[in-house]
Amino acid sequence: MITEVSTECLVIGAGPAGLQASYLLSRAGRDHLVLEAGDAPGAFFTRFPRHRTLISSNKPNTGWDDPELNLRVDWNSLLSDDPSLLFTRYTPRYFPAADDMVRYLGDFAAKNDLPIRFGARVVSVTRPDDFVLRDQHGVTYRARRLVVATGVSRMHVPPIDGVELAERYDEVSVDPADFTGQRVLIVGRGNSAFETADNLIETAAVIHVAGPGSLKLAWRTHFVGHLRAVNNNFLDTYQLKSQNAVLDGRIAGIRRDGDGYLVRVAFARVAERVKEIRYDRVILATGFRFDASIFAPECRPELTIDDRFPHQTAAWESVNVPDLFFAGTITQARDFKKSTSGFIHGFRYGVRALHCVLEHRYHGVPWPNRELEPTPDAVADAVVERVNRTSALWQLFSFLADAVLVGPDGTTRYAEEVPLDHLHEAVARGDFGDVDSYLAVTLEYGEGHDRVDPFDITAGRVSQEDTAGLDGRYLHPVVRHYRGGVLVGEHHLTENLENEWDSEEVHRAPLRAFLRARLARTTAVAP
Repeated sequence: MITEVSTECLVIGAGPAGLQASYLLSRAGRDHLVLEAGDAPGAFFTRFPRHRTLISSNKPNTGWDDPELNLRVDWNSLLSDDPSLLFTRYTPRYFPAADDMVRYLGDFAAKNDLPIRFGARVVSVTRPDDFVLRDQHGVTYRARRLVVATGVSRMHVPPIDGVELAERYDEVSVDPADFTGQRVLIVGRGNSAFETADNLIETAAVIHVAGPGSLKLAWRTHFVGHLRAVNNNFLDTYQLKSQNAVLDGRIAGIRRDGDGYLVRVAFARVAERVKEIRYDRVILATGFRFDASIFAPECRPELTIDDRFPHQTAAWESVNVPDLFFAGTITQARDFKKSTSGFIHGFRYGVRALHCVLEHRYHGVPWPNRELEPTPDAVADAVVERVNRTSALWQLFSFLADAVLVGPDGTTRYAEEVPLDHLHEAVARGDFGDVDSYLAVTLEYGEGHDRVDPFDITAGRVSQEDTAGLDGRYLHPVVRHYRGGVLVGEHHLTENLENEWDSEEVHRAPLRAFLRARLARTTAVAP
């Protein structure tokens, strides 16, 4: 039996992010190995979500022939060159079954012949020189760099007195009959909490869902991790007086009371007045966190956001452990509750960008780019073409940017899908060559978009004549001009119902005018 394996790069986890990373490494011909604790890819989806329906939308029928556009409404597919490996071919259901994801990930790994070692649960990571990993069988694996794609694998347990008395979301029964006639408290106000509450509406006598802060709805905030409409039937039973309630407050303590529990709730609306309420069951649905316990002290990554995620640089590298990178849902620390790095339809592009980072750093491969004619018209055409098709900037809004790089001699290059923070750092380091100034092209929601009810027709209303007053609270392209990392100009393309920003009068002409003003130096040296 082989007891030690050496490779260039190790990937921990054969979930969606690990498979995406392996696919890109394989296509580039890089020596690597994926270690997976389970006996098949996507083991997480064999257990979660507990009620077996995904909330990542699946839309096979779009009316578009462009595969890039189709990815805007396909939240489950990984990126590949094989049209048969699109999740939309696996089920027509808009909210698919979790088992369909398991089947899809298995096919993705098999059809691409990815180098995965199943049944290899990593129990320790040390770093005497290279990274040295050991699995439960005693086999060691050595590599110069490490990509961790393990997801958030441990329950996040908040510091509540008596919290150990609560049943956990990852273990509690999902049979509604087990809660017949009972008073149930669900601690947490995310999708897992409301998914659990919806499941109990027909059987439980009383259901309370409790948590601090204001309840945030995804259709208003545009963050898909906030409460989704598919899980919010429970709100009707509260607002329409059907015994259930949402408690806006902090759980101060849980203690036993005979066959049930007494729970102290500090209500936010009344200056944290504490009330003790009796329940038959208490369920903890407070989310998950990254497990750093396998790392030895010399290479244990620093954590952030209540120690739930690894702290990362703009290149998804550990802030304190060089050559340790992260992929997948744990990269949401970079855009926490703002964009989509915590979800497949976001992090698939993040993994692709990470691959470009690794290719440049370890193999000297430049970030993919193409030359443009150095004129405002050519730049405007390139920007309009991209914003009307790109799925990456659409999904990882405000996070990924296309970059127009202008050299001192006026030469102009276009690089796609660069993380915005990384772009600023990479230009400053000279990773993109000699750059005099650069444009960052993003898709963004307008400032204050999450504070406006999109169904209130009086919100943000403008006069018929005041078309310039359209402030673009909905998703729209933004072009910013930087010199020396300093913002020197900004232009917003007016939002459009069909997300088609190609009107000559409304979109192209104003963009060209902005570019002429900002890139006059480029125009002057153009041939």
